[in-house]
Amino acid sequence: MPTNAKSAPVAEADQAKSDLKSAAGHAERSFIEATDSARERLTEAAHRTETAVREGMETLRAQSRVYADTATAQFDEAQRYVVEKVKERPGTALLAGVGVGVLIGLLLSSRSDRR
Repeated sequence: MPTNAKSAPVAEADQAKSDLKSAAGHAERSFIEATDSARERLTEAAHRTETAVREGMETLRAQSRVYADTATAQFDEAQRYVVEKVKERPGTALLAGVGVGVLIGLLLSSRSDRR
């Protein structure tokens, strides 16, 4: 067999090996670029999500403060109203309080009887 006959397949194998190494290197670089890009996008999305949650919490905090202030004002007004009515008619207020207490007692005792 001539030396050219042996060297042609060896040369083709060497070329295929070189092409395979080149393709593997290209695939590795592409994979690294894709993972870096994905990491950057995920990091950006995490920052946007964090910002949106923080802003939402601030909005919720501000709204809840308004609701709490409104509820406090309404509770104070109701308390003044009850105090006025009790001062106007203390006997009626006493009987109403006793009646409510008896009803609550009956409800609680019937509830414990079922257990």
